[in-house]
Amino acid sequence: MLQASKQWQWITCPNKNRLLLDLNDDMQLCTPYKLRQLTDSVFKNPRFSLEDAAFYEQVYNYLDGFELWSAAQICQISLNATAVKYHLKPVLAKSWFFEEYTGTEPSVEAIVKLISKAQTGDFLIVEHCPDASICLNLSETFKLDENLSLAQFEVIRILNNRVHPILNQQYQSQTA
Repeated sequence: MLQASKQWQWITCPNKNRLLLDLNDDMQLCTPYKLRQLTDSVFKNPRFSLEDAAFYEQVYNYLDGFELWSAAQICQISLNATAVKYHLKPVLAKSWFFEEYTGTEPSVEAIVKLISKAQTGDFLIVEHCPDASICLNLSETFKLDENLSLAQFEVIRILNNRVHPILNQQYQSQTA
């Protein structure tokens, strides 16, 4: 795991119109989040805070337990999730793209399935509220419909009745 450091800094890059994370050693993570999507706090205080570090490590350790992704992929997912949780302005729910979940098994994991008319994909719930959740797209691209798609790590807010649990049998072999 890439250990969080007090030298890490969020950078609001006007040239790329993106939020970057400077990890030192000539390494930067470029998030897909545009400057207009960011809260004012990241412009005023760009330090990677203790709160950021704690959430990053929590997500990293959680994802590592699935044994599905490489350490580099888990790091990238976790850092993007941290940017979303602490530095992205609230997004409106767009549940109409997704099928309602009518099963009886409640979702207990933060990795969930969402099903649009065009495809099924895996998402990470970054923030769960009583009625809706902020979900981070883990697929390379996710087609919402024939015209719109989400790039990897883009977020969407959906009503919780659209969240499908991941089929546990699918992952038991990896976690056993």
